[in-house]
Amino acid sequence: MNLATILENHPDDACALISRGKPTTFGSLRAQVAQLRSGLISLGLQPGDRLAVIAGNNRYFVVSYLAGLGAGLVIVPLNPTNPSAAMQHEIHLVGASAVIVGAAGRHAFSDIARSDLPTVQHVIGAGFSPEGGMQFEDLAGEERQEESPIVERSPDDLAVLIYTSGTAGSPRPAMLTHGNLYANICQTLASSEEVQHGDDVVFGVLPLFHIFGLNVVLGVSLAVGSAVLLIERFDPVSGLESIQKHGVSVVSGPPTMWAAWAGIPGIDAAMVSSVRLAVSGAAKLPVEVAQAVEAKLGLTLEEGYGLTEASPVVTSPTGTEAPFGSIGIPVPGVDLRIVDENDEDVLVGDAGEILVHGPNVFAGYWKDPEATARVLTEDGWLRTGDVAVVDDEGYLFLVDRLKDLIIVSGFNVFPAEVEAVLLEHPGIDACAVVGVPHPYTGEAVKAYVQARPGAPLEEDDIVAFCAERLSSYKCPNKVWFVEEIPRGVTGKIIRHQLQ
Repeated sequence: MNLATILENHPDDACALISRGKPTTFGSLRAQVAQLRSGLISLGLQPGDRLAVIAGNNRYFVVSYLAGLGAGLVIVPLNPTNPSAAMQHEIHLVGASAVIVGAAGRHAFSDIARSDLPTVQHVIGAGFSPEGGMQFEDLAGEERQEESPIVERSPDDLAVLIYTSGTAGSPRPAMLTHGNLYANICQTLASSEEVQHGDDVVFGVLPLFHIFGLNVVLGVSLAVGSAVLLIERFDPVSGLESIQKHGVSVVSGPPTMWAAWAGIPGIDAAMVSSVRLAVSGAAKLPVEVAQAVEAKLGLTLEEGYGLTEASPVVTSPTGTEAPFGSIGIPVPGVDLRIVDENDEDVLVGDAGEILVHGPNVFAGYWKDPEATARVLTEDGWLRTGDVAVVDDEGYLFLVDRLKDLIIVSGFNVFPAEVEAVLLEHPGIDACAVVGVPHPYTGEAVKAYVQARPGAPLEEDDIVAFCAERLSSYKCPNKVWFVEEIPRGVTGKIIRHQLQ
């Protein structure tokens, strides 16, 4: 099998993508993918080699993703807004042999010295000519005579390395196989007939370097034959105009998007009359946001549950009678347990950690067996670190997290990573980072800082210091100065005292 085959068996003239206002049919998309696939293979890239893709939500990303998969490569989607240092680290860690970089990541990538990327043999610029590299259009040119067929892969072969903070630790690449991703596409579609149809137009605003955007929005749509309206930069007003113009019927997005729409004066349900399914994902949906969306837009937001390590969908309320606030029930093919600290199943109504088992559960963290062993049991159960309860009807409700992760607009932020950057500042003696509620992003990063004696620290300076070293969503948006960071007898930070 090869996940890239989900593109096949759809009518040539059916619309697959709408990118930058221009439609691409399935027939045209298949031709573009085949041309780039042949180009990648002509470079000497071998199955299993890593291909980093640094692009926004556009046709370049989709063609690169499918062509790379079809060539048997392992795709590494990276955030194009990452600072150069983070981008360099992530490319180096996976040992990427080639990089496709689009306009969104062009400047950050150009600041990385090629000597700092010793494994990268080929740099391909999507829409521009990179120094010492080649253009996407030349590699995927129509003049290429021989078309290379899709490379056969095993369900256990790696398809994607996608960075996640996991259930513990700093960002690391999660290994998702062809079988993992395809299984979750099938599980999602099997959960309800309402999920997606071939005649749907899907709002593609969730970043494609995020597992929700990659495998739920894009993967499910390509598998079922829907059209995806790709959104590179979200603007609330133009987003609504796009929904009306293109007759969008399925909208999936983070709570921040829904909150932005609910806050626009003068909007009403007529503006989203084509929408039949509204999904909030990637971060916890605040009750007030769901209520505002229903009152203003007449849409009932459905919130499921998932995580990168599960490819990602675990539960869904779609097609069920799940009560308000529930994350629904497990999708078909996913087994779920709620356990206590001794890994014993809890009673109905009692809180416990969610454990997940199924063909969608990832193969582990790239070259990190210790981190893998912490989250995967010997018999293949994934420890999520999330706490839930189940009611008498079998519906699940999230109640807490065991892990220290902060989730900002659906992106994982591990406090230890931010703390390590803060401690590089010469004026900081100690620090601690926690997540605090935020009305739009779900959570925000808050830093508590203990200054070195005599150090002239200012909040804005600390935020700017972090912005040079971390992605924007990881940066503290509030810094509090304290005389001492609370710690336990073992020296571990007592975060709940700060929160």
